[in-house]
Amino acid sequence: MRRDNESSVLEFILLGLSIRPEEQGLCYALFLAIYLTTVLGNLLIILLIRLDSRLHTPMYFFLSHLAFTDISFSSVTAPKMLMNMLTQSRSISYAGCISQVYFFLLFGDLDNFLLTSMAYDRYVAICHPLHYTTIMSQKLCFLLVIVSWALSFAVAIVHTLLLTRAMPGENHSTGSGFLLLGLPIQPEHQGVFYALFLAMYLTTVLGNLLIILLIWLDSRLHTPMYFFLSHLAFTDISFASVTIPKMLTSMQTQDRSISYPGCIAQMYFFIFFTDMDNFLLSSMVYDRYVAICHPLRYTTIMKEELCILLVAASWVLSCASALSHTLLLARLSFCADNTIPHFFCELAALLKLSCSDTSLNELIIFTVGLAVITIPLLCILISYGCIGATILKVPSTKGIWKALSTCGSHLCVVSLYYGTIIGVYFIPSFDTTNVKDIVASVMFTVVTPLLNPFIYSLRNRDMKGALEKHIHRVKITSQ
Repeated sequence: MRRDNESSVLEFILLGLSIRPEEQGLCYALFLAIYLTTVLGNLLIILLIRLDSRLHTPMYFFLSHLAFTDISFSSVTAPKMLMNMLTQSRSISYAGCISQVYFFLLFGDLDNFLLTSMAYDRYVAICHPLHYTTIMSQKLCFLLVIVSWALSFAVAIVHTLLLTRAMPGENHSTGSGFLLLGLPIQPEHQGVFYALFLAMYLTTVLGNLLIILLIWLDSRLHTPMYFFLSHLAFTDISFASVTIPKMLTSMQTQDRSISYPGCIAQMYFFIFFTDMDNFLLSSMVYDRYVAICHPLRYTTIMKEELCILLVAASWVLSCASALSHTLLLARLSFCADNTIPHFFCELAALLKLSCSDTSLNELIIFTVGLAVITIPLLCILISYGCIGATILKVPSTKGIWKALSTCGSHLCVVSLYYGTIIGVYFIPSFDTTNVKDIVASVMFTVVTPLLNPFIYSLRNRDMKGALEKHIHRVKITSQ
């Protein structure tokens, strides 16, 4: 598992622009003015579109996202260039360079996709003016923007992971792959467990897809609570798909190897969708808090813009958290021992295999990781505390039952989700074989996404009503 013994890469030197020293001041002032004009001009566009209801159209919706992307895109390179011109320091750290590459690719690709969406909007407006409002619906606009972000993110992370693989961090041998020991299952039981986990995975995917489909088709479910639920269902599908397919393939083929880029990518998406679950559950409990504690102001507070903002913030924060861990991990080198005693590439297990100094990684895990888990959990506990206090002010069987029917499903999911997280990461294990950790991880990665559809469908009257309605419609159509 050895590649090459390569020298350390701690930082890079940016040669900058070919400007003569006597012209540095003039060029600095010129580029500073251009950058400030870019930022302020695009911020003005976003503000005007936000404040003027006449600009709440598809074209200006895309334009506001393009303006935000242009601010971000110019902020990736311009501030560093200006700082170098001012201080005459041309160095950039390894992590800073990789991050700059990532965000340059992300916002560069996002610009392309948004311009394509705007061109399609203009095409529909000119070529199909009578069908414009029907075709360019709000759902399609949101979908185009979300797909633009997803594709840009995918392209950027692929290039970044491959780049970090090609740039070794320290003077150690870097591994080309790892071996996942998998689940502690006896060979004669492999077939039974394979069938069991395959059935659980398919149920997870189909159940959560059914939730998304019902919410999409039934207009009665177009509310903030179900908006968050549809995103949670998508996250659960993605979260389960990060680890289970690889585990099933290894059980079927007995091939336990995973490539270095594949392992790093699996770890990235595991952290990403774990954090997404945390933030979405927090958003859902805030929605329930407003519905119970401020019912008369519910529609005013839980506006569509706020719901979109909460989901977008969840994506951004999750991406930032996962990227910080991934970039720091990709900086490390790994020794000859490439065996991971787990069924997926867990961050803690990978750090134990590293020959490099992992103190910075551990610090980031403690600060960022703890914040991502504890802050949403505290928000959930505080919100449920306020909900309980509101119910107790007017104690009645009807009010308590209504609150339980409103929050019961979410409370079950939260208890299951955070219970397994605490079991894996916060309760110390005295079992040297890691069996307890592996079992808890199976609960966390396999069982929790599986149970969410059942919790929300069996305990939710609206979901059951929507399902019965569409089954009845299908029966009528088939007849």
